[in-house]
Amino acid sequence: MTRQTSSPTAQPHAAAVHRPIHSGMVLTGLSLAILLSQLGTNIINVALPTLVKSLGVDFAAVQWVVVSYLLVVTALIVGVGRFGDQLGKKRLYLWGLAVFMAASVLCALSTSLPLLIAGRAGQGLGGAILMALSFAFVGEVFPKERTGFAMGVLSTMVSFGIALGPSLGSLALAAFGWQAVFWVNLPFGLLAFLLVSRYLPNAVDAPKHPVPAARFDWLGTILLALTLGAYALAMTFAGKQGFDAPLVLQLGLGALVGLALFLAVQVKARAPLLKLSMFGNVLLSTSMVMSVLVYAVMMATLVLGPFFLSKALGLDTRMVGLVMTVGPLAAAIMGVPAGTLADRIGARLAMVIGLALFTVGAFAMSWVSRDGGVAIYIVAILFISVGLAFFQTPNNTAVMTDARPEQRGLVSGLLALARNLGLITGASLMGALFASVAGDTATATPDLVTEAMRFAFRIAASMAAAAFLLSLTTLRRRHA
Repeated sequence: MTRQTSSPTAQPHAAAVHRPIHSGMVLTGLSLAILLSQLGTNIINVALPTLVKSLGVDFAAVQWVVVSYLLVVTALIVGVGRFGDQLGKKRLYLWGLAVFMAASVLCALSTSLPLLIAGRAGQGLGGAILMALSFAFVGEVFPKERTGFAMGVLSTMVSFGIALGPSLGSLALAAFGWQAVFWVNLPFGLLAFLLVSRYLPNAVDAPKHPVPAARFDWLGTILLALTLGAYALAMTFAGKQGFDAPLVLQLGLGALVGLALFLAVQVKARAPLLKLSMFGNVLLSTSMVMSVLVYAVMMATLVLGPFFLSKALGLDTRMVGLVMTVGPLAAAIMGVPAGTLADRIGARLAMVIGLALFTVGAFAMSWVSRDGGVAIYIVAILFISVGLAFFQTPNNTAVMTDARPEQRGLVSGLLALARNLGLITGASLMGALFASVAGDTATATPDLVTEAMRFAFRIAASMAAAAFLLSLTTLRRRHA
């Protein structure tokens, strides 16, 4: 797929006018990069028991191999998005790929847990850059009538990474050991680096509104990173210790204080990281709230699903893995059709349709039973997953199309932040709701696990319904 004319945003730059944009190659490179960032989230999970034995540590300690990645991504994703707008998005993106690959090598060569955690934090820095900027390039490269398609492909890679991570990690682990889980990143990363560096136009780095590097809001960036880090840690520990644990309360208070300080700095900064007036854009604000709600519910299926399938329905590990793959694969398959539909009927209407399906699936999940078996679960997860595809692609399309060119990196980072906050919140909140009914999952009866699953998803269905109602307000504004 090659376009022989440059995109409208690139026309003022001579290099972009005389050099055709190979949008297919660009999209392939971006797809591989965003796949890498998603694999970083979950490919290592299957190797945790092996790491416990190989490194001689306990399971509580080795979980920081997972947490460190999510923590760094969540803390830095907004700052790197804004930095890309000022430094140059292509330049920073290539640095992100290089950092991710270098950190993968460090992880593979690690001989101790602290070194492995440090490597995972480095992967998180690279992953934050890739997540924050991938969607920002779409408006630079693709014409408006193809934006939904491109967003659909990238959204598909997000879901595909979720689905591929556990299976690819298992294959690499079984064949070559846990180090292979990190070595497998290099072929994807190198190919993505070559494609992006060769085919992504340099014009995307041409500043729309130049801002001296000295005026980058470093204080605001640090405060926001600390605030988001404290929140992410609070949610992580809440899932294990409860929301009333002293450490959780202290971290929560720290996040609130950090947020207050951050807002105070943004009001006075000459070149703020976030112009608070941006949140006067109803579409952006609504989109972020919907994303947090939707991805919190989606995370509930990933966290609670295995317990229900194994403890209540008695499925073995292989069957649990197969059933758990159904949802992400359905979301991946429907990503491009969702983008195409958004191009035809409008992103906001497609988003409403997606959230309607998503809400139906969440309510269906609250009615799972042992008698209904795996059939009801699969029907519910298909509605949730297809609805997610028809939400995330049009949602990204609508917001990124509405964003000004000089803010696309920042807006893309905000969307990715909302997704991550939803995942972190969903893992802790839904886990706590489930545990409040089931108690100790090791000794809980199948009936008790079923009741806990239904209770958690009654709350999740309410969250999905709230997101659906919010989507209707965006539709009314469009017609107005």
